[in-house]
Amino acid sequence: MEIALFSMDEINRQLAEADRWETAEIGALMDIAQEPIPDDLDWLNEEPRNKIIGWGQGKSTWGVNFGLACCAFEMMSSAFSRFDQSRFGMEIMRPSPRQADFMIIAGTVTWKMAPKVRRIYEAMAEPKWVVAMGACACSGGTFTSSYAVVPGVNRILPVDVYVPGCPPRPEALINGFIQMREKIRLAKQK
Repeated sequence: MEIALFSMDEINRQLAEADRWETAEIGALMDIAQEPIPDDLDWLNEEPRNKIIGWGQGKSTWGVNFGLACCAFEMMSSAFSRFDQSRFGMEIMRPSPRQADFMIIAGTVTWKMAPKVRRIYEAMAEPKWVVAMGACACSGGTFTSSYAVVPGVNRILPVDVYVPGCPPRPEALINGFIQMREKIRLAKQK
C-alpha cells in the first residue's frame, strides 16, 4: 500500500487553483444575476394578460378584517363551514394590512377610531378594495345623528362594495365578496 505524499508547495498550488476556479464560477453567477429577469407573459398582448391577472387576483384575495361592532360576529361566521368563504379563495384573513388585498369594515366607526381605520387602509398595498359591512359602516346606521359616529365609512376612505343590513347575514357578505371579485376582474380589463 502506497501513500502519496505531497509537498506543501504542491498543496498550496492546488488550493490556489481551486480558489481561482471558484472565483471564476462566482463571477459568472454574479454576471447572470445582474441580467433582467424575463417576463414569462411577454408573449401575451396587454388585454389577455390583464384578464389573466384579474382572474387570479379575484380568485385568491386576502382580507384584513376590522370588526368594530355586532357586524363582526356575522363576518366571523361567514368563514365557518356552513357559509365557507374559502370557496372564493378568501379563507385567509391577515392580521397585517401589508399582506391584504381588501378590507372589511364591519360595524360602527367612531371619529376617534377613524384615523386608525385610515392608517390601516393606507398601509395596504395597491390595488386594494374596501367592503363596508352593515348599516353603521354604510351610513352610520341608528347612530348617524350622534356626534361621535362617522356617518358612513365612505367619508374617510373609498368604499367599493356596500353590504347593508343590521347586521347583514353571512350570505349577504358572501354576495358582497362576489361583487368585489367582479370589480377586481373588470378593473384589470380596463
